[in-house]
Amino acid sequence: MRFAQPWFLLLLLLGPLLAWLQGRRGARPAFLYSSVTLVKGIAGVTRSHVGRILLNLRWLALTLFVIGLARPQQGQGEQKIHASGVDIVVALDLSGSMKSEDFTEHGQRLSRVAIAKEVLASFIRKRVNDRIGLVAFAGRPYIVAPPTLDHDFLLADLDRLDVGIIEDSTAIGSALATSLNRLRDLKSKSRIIVLMTDGQNNAGKVPPLTAAEAAAALNVKVYTIGVGIRGKAPWPFTDPAGFKHYQLIDVDIDEPTLKKIAERTGGMYFRADSTRTLQDIYRQIDQLEKTEVTAKKFQDYRELFPLVVLPGFVVLMLEIILGHTVWRKLP
Repeated sequence: MRFAQPWFLLLLLLGPLLAWLQGRRGARPAFLYSSVTLVKGIAGVTRSHVGRILLNLRWLALTLFVIGLARPQQGQGEQKIHASGVDIVVALDLSGSMKSEDFTEHGQRLSRVAIAKEVLASFIRKRVNDRIGLVAFAGRPYIVAPPTLDHDFLLADLDRLDVGIIEDSTAIGSALATSLNRLRDLKSKSRIIVLMTDGQNNAGKVPPLTAAEAAAALNVKVYTIGVGIRGKAPWPFTDPAGFKHYQLIDVDIDEPTLKKIAERTGGMYFRADSTRTLQDIYRQIDQLEKTEVTAKKFQDYRELFPLVVLPGFVVLMLEIILGHTVWRKLP
């Protein structure tokens, strides 16, 4: 049970204030008399509390309307999921060089970041029982999503990532340390980090091998992937007239450091120089050992708005009908 717009419930605080103000002003008289002795014969009727009942009905209807505005919802399909998987954090490089278009698919050039996101999304969809988190990095790391079984949320966050959202540079050590912090408190048999980069560590305060030592101490495996062809890669740029051109830049992946990171943590190093190679790498990672975790997940929410507002209308109509018929005031 939850409220989609809970701030509307603050309107309920106005009820006591309005009631107090109305009590100070007093009820509006139906007749004005110079002396109450003129109506003493009808002053003792048994329905002297009628006005209070009608007022309470009005307040009840108003309360139901306010609760309806807050949109009460009930979770449907609540279930305990027994997830047989590993805890994974993927660290994705978003430095400027990841714009290089040295990958092809269906005869079209694709940037490193585009193909990395595409293959990673496919990997996430296959690992339905794994908690997967995402860290993006360039000059600094940025936590996109903590390890979660809500892969729809994760894929939506992955889709919005692109080169340029973080200041440029390549902070491999800091990205590795941030990813490790997402895993350190999780109790599972297998925890891994998949680090994808196309450059060398040139930013951040944590040396990559120091972060690797910390990962090894916490029994976290690190699988490193060097992304890009060998030699020179076409890097796109746009001239003042708006035309797209390419400039060949050196591919400068620090393979020795990436290999050492993988070796010290019990992982593996891969070189992804084509779309197919990158897909094969994730297929290999897909063969990892499994473990058991339990989590709750709500698939959908049922709107309870009609169940609150309709009784409110019934109460309001009842108050109006009674006030103009059975408990009608003297004109």
